[in-house]
Amino acid sequence: METKIYSLDDIDEAAAALKAGQLVAFPTETVYGLGADATNVEAVSHVYAAKGRPSDNPLIVTIADVATLTRFAQPLSDKVKTLIDTFWPGSLTIILPLKPNALSKTVTGGLDTAAFRMPANNATLKLIRTAGVPIVGPSANTSGKPSPTLAEHVYHDLKGKIAGILDDGPTDVGVESTIIDMSTEIPTILRPGAVTEDQLADVIGEVRGNKHKVGANETPKAPGMKYKHYAPTAQVTIVDDPTDFAAAVAWVSSHNSKAGLMATDSVLSQLTVPDSVEVFTLGPDVAAASHRLFAGLRHFDLETDVTAILTQGFSTDGLGAAYMNRLNKSAGDEHFTNDKSIDK
Repeated sequence: METKIYSLDDIDEAAAALKAGQLVAFPTETVYGLGADATNVEAVSHVYAAKGRPSDNPLIVTIADVATLTRFAQPLSDKVKTLIDTFWPGSLTIILPLKPNALSKTVTGGLDTAAFRMPANNATLKLIRTAGVPIVGPSANTSGKPSPTLAEHVYHDLKGKIAGILDDGPTDVGVESTIIDMSTEIPTILRPGAVTEDQLADVIGEVRGNKHKVGANETPKAPGMKYKHYAPTAQVTIVDDPTDFAAAVAWVSSHNSKAGLMATDSVLSQLTVPDSVEVFTLGPDVAAASHRLFAGLRHFDLETDVTAILTQGFSTDGLGAAYMNRLNKSAGDEHFTNDKSIDK
């Protein structure tokens, strides 16, 4: 099929496609999502097929108002209402227990809970309101690849597989939303994002960071918990200590005819980089790096022939938790160590 690029003037047409059971990618403040009518089982199944996504990987339900949420979820607790009042619209996804048979198991991965989000993007909120249905909203990319922060990234992965893409330019945050499970006794973060653990605890009290590893036969409660994510074709290696970059660059250039380097401006200013290593700046700090991480991985994946990518690591404090969560998954937990610089 032809994949159309919808402008903001084409929202009525994009909404009509969603209502007709077609797939339309949409912008959020975090990354682009892949939309389908969440109440249409056939349309939702096409999302899994288009992405090549495992069927037990649950989908986020994207909404434009709280009234829609109350149609599907069990009565909201005071803590959930506080989260909604504080962080919606915004980069927080909330897992809630569902009313019986409220949503298809195709959406929930077979669970009795579902993840809900109201994004801080006016174009998408208008799209959902115009369509008149909630939409599923996984990232609009081939499963396992870096998430898309531009409409062009979506088009590269999904052209010919979806009806269209609502283009609202580059996303603002660059990493997916924080996911908090409010179906448990103690609220638990299942995926870190722009809304930090401290911010959540400030408004609802005790919050637990999730350390659970999902087993091979276990259904994850949230996206990104079980399967490989965010990985470009080239192997990513994390450099945790900025003082190791000189050794890391020497190592990667000696083992690869072409390599990539992603680091902050301050690190790059102190390095002598050979011609065989292409540089992509992550900006001045972890906030900028979070915004640019997926764009950098996409750049090296789509526009170069690098076979390895060195990428700067950060502390897991604050926003660094979200950045390192995505980067570790992208790298398969591959970190540079000084013994790599020694040929054996």
